[in-house]
Amino acid sequence: MTETLNTIREMCDTFGVTARTLRFYEAKELLSPRREGQKRLYTRRDRARLKLILRGKRFGFPLEEIRQLLDLYDIGDQQKTQFQETMQRARVHLEGLRKQRDEIDEAIQDLSEQIDWGARMLETRERGAAIKLAGGGAG
Repeated sequence: MTETLNTIREMCDTFGVTARTLRFYEAKELLSPRREGQKRLYTRRDRARLKLILRGKRFGFPLEEIRQLLDLYDIGDQQKTQFQETMQRARVHLEGLRKQRDEIDEAIQDLSEQIDWGARMLETRERGAAIKLAGGGAG
């Protein structure tokens, strides 16, 4: 049975990436398409790897770490090491994301309080200016 191969255009259309992105991932040794002359042909393995690359990027993993995790597939232990290492790194990364979220929530709260304070200060000053104008005209 013949393996289905995809062109660079088909990969771009399927995954919503640019040809430049695919070539970049190839240069970083994340993808290794077959070549027919100047034409790149992507295998099922390349498609699976690209899906994982894009998911890893969405989760905020650096490309080098994604590459290391993808390379564990080739160890030959039915992906056991790859799954274990991915889960461990995912747990650490998740904890980091939660910490970032907490810091962002705190910054949002602080900024909201500053905006409220600024609005009250402006209102107080405007009231004070209005009172001075009203009082200044009576004298």
